[in-house]
Amino acid sequence: MDRELNEAIWVKSPFSGDNGGDCVEVARLSGGRVGVRDSKDQAGPALIFTPGEWEAFTRWVRTDNAV
Repeated sequence: MDRELNEAIWVKSPFSGDNGGDCVEVARLSGGRVGVRDSKDQAGPALIFTPGEWEAFTRWVRTDNAV
């Protein structure tokens, strides 16, 4: 898993801007999973979502339920 995370292509949202603020990065992983990490701590831990978990999370965000 560590190798897959290290070799993954991590991307930030275009909405995060270039001001060095608090951002997360996401990466597509094998099996349809999605990794999420803190852009300021790229060597730190990453959350790994299954395809179903990621779909549920993004659907929830799109419905404007985020805090």
